[in-house]
Amino acid sequence: MQRRMPRMLAVGAIALTAALSLTACGGSGFSQPSSSDGKLTSSSSKLDVLIASSGDAEASAVKQAVSSWSKKSGTGASVQVASDLDQQMSQGFASGKPADVFYASSAQMTGWAKNGSLLPYGDQLSNKGDFYPTLKQSFTYDGKFYCAPKDFSTLALFINTADWKAAGLTDSDVPKTWDELSSVAKKLTQDGHVGLAMSPQYERIGAFMAQAGGELTNTDQTKATVDSDANAKAFDYVKGLLQDGSTKFSSDLGEGWGGDAFGKGKSAMTIEGNWLTGAMKSSYPNVDYKVVELPEGPSGAGTLQFTNCWGIAKASKNQAAALKLVEQLTSADQQLSFAKEFGVMPSVQSAASKWKQEYPQYAAFLNEVDSAKGVPNKPGTADVITDFDSKIPALASTDVQTLLEGAQKNLAAALKQ
Repeated sequence: MQRRMPRMLAVGAIALTAALSLTACGGSGFSQPSSSDGKLTSSSSKLDVLIASSGDAEASAVKQAVSSWSKKSGTGASVQVASDLDQQMSQGFASGKPADVFYASSAQMTGWAKNGSLLPYGDQLSNKGDFYPTLKQSFTYDGKFYCAPKDFSTLALFINTADWKAAGLTDSDVPKTWDELSSVAKKLTQDGHVGLAMSPQYERIGAFMAQAGGELTNTDQTKATVDSDANAKAFDYVKGLLQDGSTKFSSDLGEGWGGDAFGKGKSAMTIEGNWLTGAMKSSYPNVDYKVVELPEGPSGAGTLQFTNCWGIAKASKNQAAALKLVEQLTSADQQLSFAKEFGVMPSVQSAASKWKQEYPQYAAFLNEVDSAKGVPNKPGTADVITDFDSKIPALASTDVQTLLEGAQKNLAAALKQ
């Protein structure tokens, strides 16, 4: 199982390309405005819901939730699991008959918002104040809160408890700083495995960037900041881990992502998101592990967040019902049910306390929310990140400044589009 990015984020560049192509062909002409006075459309039309499922558990849970809402509301609704969500949504937008409600990554959202395909309904949600501010920011484009975050993930440190004990380490040795992470990674590099493994991509190393005080762009994504001193410090640190042999990229271990390197015992630690907990349960049930917060860097705590939203099509004939459905799907109770069914973290703050009570072993993911940074999502940035990722596997033998300057040039050009 290769996870370059969690869930739908990996397809952001493809979605963006399709969206921009549609823009070039006809601007926003293929989508219809909600109404001349700005009110939501309303009709007896049933709602079509399109999702990109991570597996049978997610598909079943969403179908059950939508069916339950449909029976209570009296509005017909059906769920379809997409074989290629990007292609199906792009075709739907082009024909004027897209799904009414659908999954959208932050990168997809900006492309579809730019060409007029999405309804910017966020501020009409009754629970709009309950979403984490950083998640709302990920789905805000041109000053408008477009769509409700459906759930989210952050990165944390996974530790193989058997390897930890074998190396003579205790709970007091859990790394809180970069220096301590370097130290335990060296101690854990023994018996045929390395101390730390991770996927070779910005979507993992970006956590170290955040801990050093860096990001790819400034807060409003108007300026590229890839070649900052903070980012150079983060990449130099990771390069040092690679060069001293205590850390390897998953690709150097013959694995597609850090989760498999960890699950197969090729590394004692990995940096991954909470989606790995499900993979460990299904693929590596005999591996005992614990999850802890990432160590702090020179500027303190830092991690990355990944999220998707519930998009509503501007061409939908029943936007009012679609909004009500989304409110139900993002309610605290429903999100806690989804968490139980397929392991996601609720996007609403009101569910945080109960989620941590029910899943104390995974509390580290939610404890890091205040220091989480979103992945840039302006049109054009996904392609730049993909290109950046293609160069990271060679980091151990690459000049950091040259690497960052190349990405800086490309990202600066993308942000000017």
